[in-house]
Amino acid sequence: DMARLDTPCPFIAFMPQWEFLDFLAEKAAAFPNLTILRSTGVTDLIDDGERITGVVAQDGDGVVRITADLTIGCDGRHSTVRDRAGLSVEDIGAPIDVLWFRVTKGDGAFAPAFLRGAPGRFLITLDRGDYWQCAFVIAKGALEHVKAQGLPAFRDVVVRLAPMLGQHIGDVAGWDDVKLLTVTIDRLTQWSRPGLLCIGDAAHAMSPVGGVGINLAIQDAVATANLLAAPLRDGCPSDDALDSVRRRRLFPVRVIQAIQTAAQNNIIRASLEGRDARAPLPIRIVGALPWLQGLTARVIGIGVRPERVRSADGSGKAL
Repeated sequence: DMARLDTPCPFIAFMPQWEFLDFLAEKAAAFPNLTILRSTGVTDLIDDGERITGVVAQDGDGVVRITADLTIGCDGRHSTVRDRAGLSVEDIGAPIDVLWFRVTKGDGAFAPAFLRGAPGRFLITLDRGDYWQCAFVIAKGALEHVKAQGLPAFRDVVVRLAPMLGQHIGDVAGWDDVKLLTVTIDRLTQWSRPGLLCIGDAAHAMSPVGGVGINLAIQDAVATANLLAAPLRDGCPSDDALDSVRRRRLFPVRVIQAIQTAAQNNIIRASLEGRDARAPLPIRIVGALPWLQGLTARVIGIGVRPERVRSADGSGKAL
């Protein structure tokens, strides 16, 4: 029999973000009062002078005005919502950027390694079924220097790090096939205003180190639902109720961002600069103790403060 979804499993599964969004949309279709607007982007907030009452958006037919008791900004690290809300951002800093590109998988291609490194270079390869999603780590602001070396040199470096990409490295036919991800680590000092709440990367942009940004965003969403579902029955939750989401989620955000910052500053940046990239003592201890490796994997995969969906009847029973 297929195991129940809530049965603990001794592994972590990876799901591409677009497949997860399709999964959410499919499940959400069961709720008759939910409307999903596709190809629609927020351009501004509606502010009545006392609180945020909705958003102004743009779709294929023009401007759309959407009113709401509560507006939740979950539009990522370059959030329009948090920008228009004027919320203060604490920039923690990141010394790296990432170049994203994809390469078709060769017949029978298999590569167990997730991260490949050499002095001054890091490459991450994600198996997406029929292609590799690749992330090449560079020093902050070094894109023009990489381009100046020429596209053939870039492809040669990539293939030396991951030989299984050689068969189809020609998929990277030009620099238009390489997308720059500007890495940012920051967090809002205040996640909410009357009528508005930011969560996920809109509230705390995460580094790609560990690949846990989406995990924290989902946990934020679950915590938001648990804390605000009941108050929303009576209209917009109070300022204190909105801030309860920040108070619950700030600790795990700080912990993970501290881990990411340590990894970036002590290992990745040192290696990119050609210095001795010696892992910090806590990481060396983890590497020496198998039981700590399992605990660390659990923290990365499940989180510092895991969230479980609670029933809407107020019983507190986990679904």
